[in-house]
Amino acid sequence: MLINLQQQPADALLALIKLHNADPRADKIDLGVGVYRTGEGETPVFAAIKGAEKKLVEEQDSKAYLGPEGDMAFVAALMPYVFGKDSPDMGKRIEGMQTPGGTGSLRLALALAKRSGIDRVIVGVPSWPNHAQICADLGLGVVEFNHARADGKTDMDALRAALAGAGEKDAVLLHGCCHNPTGIDYSHAEWDEIAGLIAEKKVLPILDLAYQGLGNGMEEDAYGVRRVLVAVPEALVCYSCDKNFGLYRDRVGALYVMMPSESDLPRVMSNAHALARANWSQPPDHGGAAVRLVLEDPTLTAQWLAELDQMRDRMREVRAKLAAAGKVGAVDMTPFGGQNGLFSIVPLSKEQVLEMREKHGIYMAGSGRINVAGLTMGNIDNFIDAVAQVTA
Repeated sequence: MLINLQQQPADALLALIKLHNADPRADKIDLGVGVYRTGEGETPVFAAIKGAEKKLVEEQDSKAYLGPEGDMAFVAALMPYVFGKDSPDMGKRIEGMQTPGGTGSLRLALALAKRSGIDRVIVGVPSWPNHAQICADLGLGVVEFNHARADGKTDMDALRAALAGAGEKDAVLLHGCCHNPTGIDYSHAEWDEIAGLIAEKKVLPILDLAYQGLGNGMEEDAYGVRRVLVAVPEALVCYSCDKNFGLYRDRVGALYVMMPSESDLPRVMSNAHALARANWSQPPDHGGAAVRLVLEDPTLTAQWLAELDQMRDRMREVRAKLAAAGKVGAVDMTPFGGQNGLFSIVPLSKEQVLEMREKHGIYMAGSGRINVAGLTMGNIDNFIDAVAQVTA
């Protein structure tokens, strides 16, 4: 039977990695892979994580199974950062479980939504490619709306129209902050309106918070999630520690469920646990345990937050440099300064993206998405010059 399977296309970003690695040019620039890089081009392990891992090696006394919910102390330690330390719903209307990264959280959230009766998911485009891919694999319909306008602002009219046409079996999937791939986030005023629209239409919000702390700060980046949760009776929040703790390959995430009352949670979580058991049995422990130790130790917590500040400041420096360049060839780089997180989209055609790669050794996704952390003060002028040349 396996002979009947059809060849699937290679992942475009993974193919891009191979092309970049094979390029012998010393001045090549990798803007494709979605990981943070320092000004020296490195993706280091956080010092706070190193400290936690040292403690873990010295103190962990068992590798026995934890169960499908994973490390619940890790799940609890994250909650004040996600929902606010004064949230009245933590431990009452909100419960969570550990997942294998943000992808595992999203997969579980969407599977749980489908099991509950959801038929369609409203998604702004462009979006992270795995959003649509997971929906398709689960047999969920996707209703698309334009996330952003050509001027670099959010397209609130498109979102209003999408929600106006929503029904009782619809969910809406929104990026909590640092939108991937555009970097264009909703303002606080827009989140206030969005929360009201979701509550009015009674659609299920699925909130993807994969980059908290990389936009404007831990508290600021949680505004949209918290604002929606205040307005609705139930919601799913998908969380990733892969970016803000630098734990990409360790796959550390969490799924949080909010219900109208505490008594509703055991029934819902029993379904989430059953789905997790059928998918991955239980999540990997090491990374989640390291995050827990960071958050339980005030010294390590302060070190982690300081490292996060440094990452955010460096990306702000890059964005400011791009914005200061203004009009570069046919591209206005000014809006990049007001965007957030790792990603932005440079409005280039596929032909121009190819020219950037072949003539200038600059590697980016075919959509024009760039990882701004791939730019440094040493190579950013080359990037700006290349954009000017290919769009002249």
